[in-house]
Amino acid sequence: MKLGVVMDPISSINYEKDSTLSILLESQLRGYDIYYMEPNSLFLSEEGAFAMTCKITAKADPENWYELTEKKISPLSELDLILMRQDPPFDSSYIYNTYVLEAAAKQGVEVVNKPRSLRDCNEKVFISEFPQCTTPFFITSDIKLLREFIEEKGDAVVKPLDGMGGASIFRLRKEDPNIAVILENITNKGEVKVMIQRYIPEIIEGDKRILLVDGIPMEAAIARVPAEGELRGNLAAGAKAVARSLSEQDKWICDQVGPKLKELGLVLVGLDVIGDYLTEINVTSPTCFQEYKNLCGIDVASELINCLEEKIK
Repeated sequence: MKLGVVMDPISSINYEKDSTLSILLESQLRGYDIYYMEPNSLFLSEEGAFAMTCKITAKADPENWYELTEKKISPLSELDLILMRQDPPFDSSYIYNTYVLEAAAKQGVEVVNKPRSLRDCNEKVFISEFPQCTTPFFITSDIKLLREFIEEKGDAVVKPLDGMGGASIFRLRKEDPNIAVILENITNKGEVKVMIQRYIPEIIEGDKRILLVDGIPMEAAIARVPAEGELRGNLAAGAKAVARSLSEQDKWICDQVGPKLKELGLVLVGLDVIGDYLTEINVTSPTCFQEYKNLCGIDVASELINCLEEKIK
């Protein structure tokens, strides 16, 4: 098996938390030839999709977790499978990379997740496909509408549509004196759409990450419990990871969302659930593999590779 992995620079990953490294190690155990590509190395020509690639050897060593060969230009059509593991922001560069990967898919390469679906399914906006699962929300750039939402709900959370790791998330209560300046800044004075959701107090119990492979959830969740005095349930923002059983509501949400993910070719997805509500659907580079393995005994990397091997038989 020839596996290509598109990821941000491997030199800067967090060895103890990085999920892509888990995938690399599992693939290597199965004897795959693995080709490493950074996002800015992808390109198109009249001959098809290409990248600057290196063969990579992954190591379970916190001091030295990889070795790379020299870079060379390679046609992506030589690969059997490509995993797109580039982190957000989902900006124009990310979009252009999905076009390159879509060209590779047309040449017969299995690309995960499906490039068109990565473009179509913004991680915040995609929850609008499942209103039965969500808390009340608006997606708008209209500051007046945002203020009215805060006034009506009393307590809300506003966040950009293209962020990750809890960046630029604000909790706004109707009595807060800084509402106007925060909304002006986050919307660029009404020019940029944002998401606003009713505040869910159960965030203090953790923002649950539920990983699904081909629409099927893992049999547990990782709750990211915010640090004291912190709103954000993101590990990158200092939250603590705790294993949780799936509640009946969690399972119901997965039943609602899973078939659509499978239909769209979104093989690896992370649902974010706070209390009883779906808040985000992470499709670009879902994480928590190592937390699942260490806290729940669930090897998501193995589950993922098993699934992909079935797809490309």
